[in-house]
Amino acid sequence: MGNWIINHGLTSLILVVWMAINIFLFVWYYFIYDLNEEYYYTRHLLGSALSWARAPAAVLNFNCMLILLPVCRNLLSLFRGSFVCCGRTMRKQLDKNLSFHKLVAYTIALMTAVHLIAHLLNLEWYNNSRRGVYDTLSTALSDLEDTENTTYLNPMRRTDTDAQQSPTFLVFTSIAGITGVIITLALILIITSSMEFIRRSYFEVFWYTHHLFVVFFAGLVIHGAGFIVRKQLTTDPPHNYTLCKDRSAEWGRIPECPIPKFGGGPAQTWWWVIGPMILYVCERLLRFIRYMQKVQYRKIVMHPSKVLELQMVKDGFKMDVGQYIFLNCPAISELEWHPFTMTSAPEEDFFSVHIRSAGDWTDKLIDIMQKLPEGAQGPKMGVDGPFGTASEDVFDYEVSMLVGAGIGITPFASILKSIWYKFKISNPKLRTRKIYFYWLCRETHAFEWFADLLQVLEKEMEARGMGDFLTYKLYLTGWDQSHITHVVVHHDEDTDVVTGLKQKTHYGRPEWDKEFEQVRKENPTSVVGTFLCGPAVLAKVLEKKCAKYSDVDPRKTKFYFNKENF
Repeated sequence: MGNWIINHGLTSLILVVWMAINIFLFVWYYFIYDLNEEYYYTRHLLGSALSWARAPAAVLNFNCMLILLPVCRNLLSLFRGSFVCCGRTMRKQLDKNLSFHKLVAYTIALMTAVHLIAHLLNLEWYNNSRRGVYDTLSTALSDLEDTENTTYLNPMRRTDTDAQQSPTFLVFTSIAGITGVIITLALILIITSSMEFIRRSYFEVFWYTHHLFVVFFAGLVIHGAGFIVRKQLTTDPPHNYTLCKDRSAEWGRIPECPIPKFGGGPAQTWWWVIGPMILYVCERLLRFIRYMQKVQYRKIVMHPSKVLELQMVKDGFKMDVGQYIFLNCPAISELEWHPFTMTSAPEEDFFSVHIRSAGDWTDKLIDIMQKLPEGAQGPKMGVDGPFGTASEDVFDYEVSMLVGAGIGITPFASILKSIWYKFKISNPKLRTRKIYFYWLCRETHAFEWFADLLQVLEKEMEARGMGDFLTYKLYLTGWDQSHITHVVVHHDEDTDVVTGLKQKTHYGRPEWDKEFEQVRKENPTSVVGTFLCGPAVLAKVLEKKCAKYSDVDPRKTKFYFNKENF
């Protein structure tokens, strides 16, 4: 239990508070519409479907207020800088921004479904009441006209249409109905295109449909102005429903029972979402300003395994280790922005990214770069960022475990380069005294572009008598028989046949229990930061190991798990 609290305590507390607010809003608004006297006549027409429609609407407003905040990356970077004094645990929550974004989105989808079903029932009750299917009071309430002296309760105003078509007619001729349809369709497209398979295989579909959020929010703000759900207004003399509900035939004829008046509103959704919408607009304006700033290519390199390296220069650009940027290439698409972790170090006078062929956009970019004449500048490139990630905190730990899978090595390239520069100038501020580095790859060519950096680090550590500072292990998870034969033949050589490094390549996957046990044994009183840039499956494994091998005793080893999310 103590290990779990170390890695998940604050996250769980935040989720409990968020869930408590959702439950409170649902229950509070449910009872407002279920018990308040001003909704007595409305409840008579609609029954409990009234409360089941309005309570989810309140939860929707709250979560629509939150949904944009986790993707305001400049705001998160500002907070990350502000939380430096608050400790790594608080900053760590900011790295879960996309997970929280998804959780809020699921809640919006669920509450939309409940809200929609309840209103479909409401339309049926309205229609039946308008046509006199129910009791005398329901008919009297539905017959109230919208004139100078009276106001209506039942929005189903027409009776000259087919009984089965009336609800449909109301949906497509009212503000609330039309915007409700638009909002629902936009939400369905956004959610379905956000599935993992779509994001990985058809990123462009995900990107473009996700921008339907503009339509969603526009419809959301207007939706409440339809005033489909109405309440009783105060009149002089007052209409007392307890006295008059059974005397509808005498409404307006006796002073004790004047004709009741009804009204809707005010629309409340915009109160909730206006702030986040303004913040998001500012976010996009800042992206546009950065897009207009000139970016020059310093070097374009094509590595094995279709990995493209871009070294770029931009005035005023400053970065930290492990940060990422968004790139936009108008020659491919003027609207698409794609995230890439930087592989350069802050000490260098340029910034670089390594881009693997992983979809239409990256394939087109690689194709464009390969066709360039030698020494030529590439196409115009828009750069937004840099933005902070979990890897920024790597030097806050005495001991760090860095785990990369495939191209997920990129943030650690930046870290290892920065370490090399820090050793070169004997930086006294470097508090990290040990780094364990693990890289998992499916094919041998993937090691080639990064092996040079490891060779330089290997020699630098030996020259300074710090050979134990960096322990690295490379794992090849895919191979064929010819490769095995080649390895066996050269087994006795001093350097590895795959990478040229002194550390030999391992075959298969790491035995994580063995690795964590070794790290704990070698660092019995340290705080160990475990950093991953890789698949979710591996993240679950490492997260469990961090909890398993952390000791509750503050004097002993503790593992903190951190994962790249962008």
